[in-house]
Amino acid sequence: MSDEPHRALEVEGLTVTYRRGQGSLDAVRNVSLRIAEGQAYGLVGESGSGKSTLALAIMQYLPENGLISGGAIRLAGQELATLPGEQMRQVWREQIKLVPQDPGSSLNPSLRIGDQLDEALSDGGETRGGVRERSLEQLRQVHIADPERVAASYPHQLSGGMQQRVLIAMALAGQPSLLILDEPTTNLDVTTEAAILDLVCELVQSHQTAMLYVSHNLAVVAAVCDRIAVLYAGELVEDLTPEQLRSQPLHPYTVGLLDSLPRVGQRAGVDPLLPIAGNMPRLDEVPAGCVFAPRCPIALQLCHELRPDLEATQQGSLVRCHRWREIQAGAVDLRAARPANVTAPDESLSGKIALETKDLVKHFPVRRSLREALRRTPPRSVHAVDDVSLQVGQRRTLGLVGESGSGKTTTARCIVGLVERTGGEVSLFDIALAPGLDGRDAAVLHRLQMVFQNPEEALNPHRTVGDVLQRSLERMRGLGKTEARQQAGRLLEAVRLPPSYLDHTPGQLSGGEKQRVAIARAFASNPDVLILDESVSALDVSVQASILNLLTDLQSEQGSAYLFISHDLAAVSYLADDIAVMYLGQVVEIGPTEQVLQPPFHPYTEALLSAVPRIDAAAGIERILLSGDLPSAVDPPGGCRFHTRCPRLLGEICRTQAPPWQQAAPGHRYRCHIAPNELAAMQSPAFRDHITTVSP
Repeated sequence: MSDEPHRALEVEGLTVTYRRGQGSLDAVRNVSLRIAEGQAYGLVGESGSGKSTLALAIMQYLPENGLISGGAIRLAGQELATLPGEQMRQVWREQIKLVPQDPGSSLNPSLRIGDQLDEALSDGGETRGGVRERSLEQLRQVHIADPERVAASYPHQLSGGMQQRVLIAMALAGQPSLLILDEPTTNLDVTTEAAILDLVCELVQSHQTAMLYVSHNLAVVAAVCDRIAVLYAGELVEDLTPEQLRSQPLHPYTVGLLDSLPRVGQRAGVDPLLPIAGNMPRLDEVPAGCVFAPRCPIALQLCHELRPDLEATQQGSLVRCHRWREIQAGAVDLRAARPANVTAPDESLSGKIALETKDLVKHFPVRRSLREALRRTPPRSVHAVDDVSLQVGQRRTLGLVGESGSGKTTTARCIVGLVERTGGEVSLFDIALAPGLDGRDAAVLHRLQMVFQNPEEALNPHRTVGDVLQRSLERMRGLGKTEARQQAGRLLEAVRLPPSYLDHTPGQLSGGEKQRVAIARAFASNPDVLILDESVSALDVSVQASILNLLTDLQSEQGSAYLFISHDLAAVSYLADDIAVMYLGQVVEIGPTEQVLQPPFHPYTEALLSAVPRIDAAAGIERILLSGDLPSAVDPPGGCRFHTRCPRLLGEICRTQAPPWQQAAPGHRYRCHIAPNELAAMQSPAFRDHITTVSP
């Protein structure tokens, strides 16, 4: 009897083609992979690599112009590529389930969660009460503590993490053979992401479900998957285990992805990221030789002329590269062939406070219902920001971190005047700023700019890049058309784009290129302070690395100060000189980056740090999973606002008394009842040692 595990999914020589006009283009070419029962398989690569196309082909859910032009797809031995429509719908109901990236768009906003789960579970032969009890049990399985309340809720009443748990509960109803997760945690906070990843691993093992996890983040798939397939331009270029990924990946593209991923404690200018040069080729421009050769730092003439085969190594991995044996033997240093070019800011020119907030407050009034008005219920407010005091030094970067709902974006919008503050002060180089844009003169507006998460919101799709930049230059600097055109070209060169992009529309640009244009527009007025709100979180790791290095260079050249807002602590620690941690509208820890990343941590900061996905999972860091969701900002908890979720709760003092500010080191303060020496003693030695090894 064979000891080989039963294969739930087998993909053999799959080629997926899209029809375009009179021709056709292959988006996935000759890809093979096998997933066993209870095995988690990661599928990684940049946007355009073919990940989503491969997942849709497996589900037989390609768009009308897509077709499988070669190969086979078998689920539990059944061929899917030739299955009639009605039988395929049965497979969707019983054997293959998908958890998408955006749970909000996958849940019916007009139906309660319980009704949607009932519909997914009902087979027509069970009582309504019996179906509901099974629905509640599904919610319990995904660790929802109050399933009755969640079942009675509408999707908009749940957090993003809770919505994702509901989708996982639906997907696992009926115990499918294959679970496909398409970037399910990309837009989630690190704490929520950690909880979802642990949940998925637990459920896959207990149900012996095969899992295909699609992501652009190698750290995430290395943490949850048994094996990883790396796609580039529609081809499988490497197939390996997480251990092989950590020890010695053999394809230059895989190494490039790893080197583009910031680690907690890594600093720009000290240990720079090494992004992959160039861009993914378009489907109609796939090279004749190795598809990665135009971007490969060690490509030979052979690589440009002859496509390499997918070869098996003695260690059991697969790699498609002419030079993998040299890489394995250490005869080629990929990192030396790809030097970083990042200029560290000149600290001697720092010193002045560029931006300061003092006791910043923003409360949003909650509209009372008719019943509340008749009962004369006192008006309530959302305490979005409470007494936040920050300083951003000239030529320095302040990182602002915290979960969704912590008040980061509201703080930024109050600073730039998009939202009028309720109280407190905001100053720019000691110039007091009016609460709203209407009260600020043009000179102030030019000196303070903001880059949003989604560049689509900042770029008019009907105007060229040149029009967008020239308009800003003409209005903010008063330049004439000719001079503005010339300066727009120089701005593009500053963000590492050719001046020819002036004639491109946003629709002709990749996500990373659009974000570069948005940054160029923000720099059009030579701002003293630039606020970046989650401006790299949705980008591929290679593009993100390029943007982070670009921001470092521009700061050195232009002298701007940055307020860098993100839930990604690794990116923040790479770029920021100082870090402020926010929780439920308040700053709970603030100080220089090196000190904030060293014990003692505020218990909330410690939880955030422990939840960051790491390639080096063997470091022995134990995740601190926070219980429950962020409390309501309408009625924040008394005492310490973090006490309802704190893993280091002392007792009644935390529930009833607001914690004092304590000094851990010069310039490093945190808000907690626990003394610095006591907090330091509580830290995990493995966690403390790991942070130390990657800090400068």
